[in-house]
Amino acid sequence: MSQGLENMDELIDLITKRVVDRLKQDGVLDKIVENLDASSGSCVIGDADCINCGHCAVEQPEAVKNILAGGADRIGSKTGIDGGKVDRSLASIIDHTLLKPDASREELLKICEEAKQFSFATVCVNSSNIPLVVRQLRGSPVKAIAVVGFPLGAGTSQAKAFEAKEAIRSGAEEIDMVINIGALKSNDYKLVYDDIKAVVEAAKPHKVKVIIETAKLNTDEKITACTLAKTAGAAFVKTSTGFGGGGATVEDIALMKRVVGSDMEVKASGGIRTTEDAQKMVAAGADRIGASASVAIVTGPAGSQRRAFIE
Repeated sequence: MSQGLENMDELIDLITKRVVDRLKQDGVLDKIVENLDASSGSCVIGDADCINCGHCAVEQPEAVKNILAGGADRIGSKTGIDGGKVDRSLASIIDHTLLKPDASREELLKICEEAKQFSFATVCVNSSNIPLVVRQLRGSPVKAIAVVGFPLGAGTSQAKAFEAKEAIRSGAEEIDMVINIGALKSNDYKLVYDDIKAVVEAAKPHKVKVIIETAKLNTDEKITACTLAKTAGAAFVKTSTGFGGGGATVEDIALMKRVVGSDMEVKASGGIRTTEDAQKMVAAGADRIGASASVAIVTGPAGSQRRAFIE
């Protein structure tokens, strides 16, 4: 469909209109405003494994600060923080993440202690681990975040909503959900919309990030996914789970930001291994960065020799 359309804004407007019209026909939206200017951010609905050498941040420490100056809100990483001199200002914007299926209790306790020790913003884990994480973080300013429908996104909307509600009840303060990729590819906009909306409602008043798994989508599908997340009231769109065979690209971030505008935030996650990578993502429109370089970012050379994994 996108062939022959050189103007990306034209493509975004075309797909956005198609999505909104379909949702209106399906009776999903009870109020549609005539013009949705996705490229300017006007919302009409409302509301690989890698070895972390650390040289990206160690050799270019000022570039790390430039990421923040460029507008990044948080930097996400997995385990692997050592002691030493810590840049607390950078640590305060890191989502400390452990999502591997074989994560042990000891590892979970460790990331919680690291998060408190280094004053990370959050600990992000699978929903079944939220009660443990919340207990360990009690009394600290560090928040617990749960992933829902992770990493496939192929569960029922009811199951995702229940998982989100249970995670919130257990103390999670933010939800990352995975979109129903199969439904999106089948052009079942109502199912995708309802799926996201169910989690948004279940998580209220907490924010929901919608992971669209960009590596599995073509351009039209990426635009459609962002539009549906926006109309369903999500707070973020995010590129990747880290388990889907691909990560963030500058092109994807620019496209996603173009679709959601200023009404939503965009998180670049997956495969971001250097400061230069992160700078490019922020310049393209990323509001948050998921990266494996946070060890070096907060501890310098002393913390750069641990193995880390992409978020």
